Amino acid sequence: MANRTPLIAGNWKLHKDCAESIAFAEALNKAIPADIDVDVMVAPTFTALYPVCECLKTSPIAVAAQDMFWETKGAWTGEISAEMIRSCGCTHVIIGHSERRQFFGETDETVNAKLKAALSAGLIPVICIGETDEERKAEKTFEVLETQVKMGLKGLSAAELSSAVLAYEPVWAIGTGNTATPEMVQEVHAFLRKVVADGFQKELANAMRILYGGSVKSGNIAELMALEDVDGALVGGASLETESFSGIVRYK
Repeated sequence: MANRTPLIAGNWKLHKDCAESIAFAEALNKAIPADIDVDVMVAPTFTALYPVCECLKTSPIAVAAQDMFWETKGAWTGEISAEMIRSCGCTHVIIGHSERRQFFGETDETVNAKLKAALSAGLIPVICIGETDEERKAEKTFEVLETQVKMGLKGLSAAELSSAVLAYEPVWAIGTGNTATPEMVQEVHAFLRKVVADGFQKELANAMRILYGGSVKSGNIAELMALEDVDGALVGGASLETESFSGIVRYK
């Protein structure tokens, strides 16, 4: 894994109000050892960000927002800026999740704008990419992923991208119970590393963490993490229960 520290991230999506989020964060903090040798991140809803950050302030668990807007301020009703996210205590932000692309009009161009704003604010971005079932069946997986990476990271230098994380989430595997085979996952992750190497520099590609997401659970995490180019996981449903998520974090 070329000295890349694994990152296990839990995306809570539209689950848990403030009280539930605090209780869950406290339970996770007790369940995950303080000296764990992987990075751990959770992404609550916007309304729970500040209390969860306060709850986990002295823990090894980082907190992320699930989305953000690219402007710093202005007449953008309902939007949240990177600076606002930072002010809550967050260190990370998820950008370009397939559900944002599918239901809320996210494009490679808006991903790029959000990424630049996140990096300017000092947030660690987790940039999501992935192909749909139709694109996979049409054998366009690599074409789609290369475009998403190149357009999403456009205009940024290797130095600026040094903290960035990629998350490969095949859309057909999210919440479906379907998981790409280990061979498929490794092939795609190796391809993504080559795209970054060709587009920026080999050193960035070797250092960049690439996570896998798509029906990750405690039963398949060890097999996924054994793959050379898998550096962690972006977990959805299995991150909503203490036992299942802590089990994924302690995959070794």
